[in-house]
Amino acid sequence: MDRRSALTPDALAMMDTIARTGSFAAAARELGKVPSALTYSVRQLEDALDVLLFDRRSRQAQLTAAGEELLNEGRRLLAEMDAVAQRVRRVSTGWEAELTIAVDDVLSRLTMLELCEAFYALRPSGPNEPGPGTRLRLRTEVLAGTWEALVSGQADLALGVPADMPAPPGIEMKPLGAMPFVFAVAPHHPLASLPEPIGDDEIVRHRAVAVADSATRLTRITVNLLPGQDVLTVSSMQAKIEAQLRCLGCGFVPEVLVREHVRHGRLVVKQVKRQRRVGGMAYAWRSAAVPQPKKAPQGLALQWWVEQLASPATRQALLDRHHPQHGLRGCE
Repeated sequence: MDRRSALTPDALAMMDTIARTGSFAAAARELGKVPSALTYSVRQLEDALDVLLFDRRSRQAQLTAAGEELLNEGRRLLAEMDAVAQRVRRVSTGWEAELTIAVDDVLSRLTMLELCEAFYALRPSGPNEPGPGTRLRLRTEVLAGTWEALVSGQADLALGVPADMPAPPGIEMKPLGAMPFVFAVAPHHPLASLPEPIGDDEIVRHRAVAVADSATRLTRITVNLLPGQDVLTVSSMQAKIEAQLRCLGCGFVPEVLVREHVRHGRLVVKQVKRQRRVGGMAYAWRSAAVPQPKKAPQGLALQWWVEQLASPATRQALLDRHHPQHGLRGCE
């Protein structure tokens, strides 16, 4: 018998029973076997792995170091097998094995995690049954990257896509809301002391801070950068705000994200001659009319998320709720 054939679920369960009951005789009674049959099975397993699993000098079922390792890994594998079986059963009832959600960098992480918490708390088959079994995968994107993740098939749902994107066949889109932006600089930045409104001829003389669009195939979106202006490019809106706090540049930032910085004087909002930016956002998902290969058309997990987004309060929280109101809850 080779090693792979020897490491069956039955063999792992046998090891668990022997260790839990403390003796071959007790394990044999629980498994409905005679002790000699159990001893023979253990010897077969030891021969296949070329190790000793139990210390024969002890009257009790005393595991060796190798036996302890096999027991620990065996219990983990058995738990994973049970989890796979549960997920397969959920898929057969319409719950996806995995759901990927692309989220624009400026949306509320707090709200997203609370939605995940509510999703994992679902008990579709009853209060004492396991949850949906769908694995959630969240990915953070910027500007056109959020849209690209959806249309390229890398995401099933996209939150915060530009509202003016034309939806191709197979994609449904609904408004998420508007996020106002303000032009902000550090209080010791040269633009902070200029009379308002400030024109582009002054702004272009100072470095801008920009967040890199995460798209790799679609045309990347460039917002509010002037021709010839020096640019510091960062990977996230939070990094952009940090850079502007350090007086490394200027630029438009979401008002809700810098509200506290402005209130405490760490940033100064300046009126500019150009039109104040308002970022119109939408959410989009793959339509049930165009099923994906090897996937159920619009599974129950996606339906649940779309239903949550139908709530105006949820959409507003994604745009506005960036600071915790209460302490974090511990695991239960």
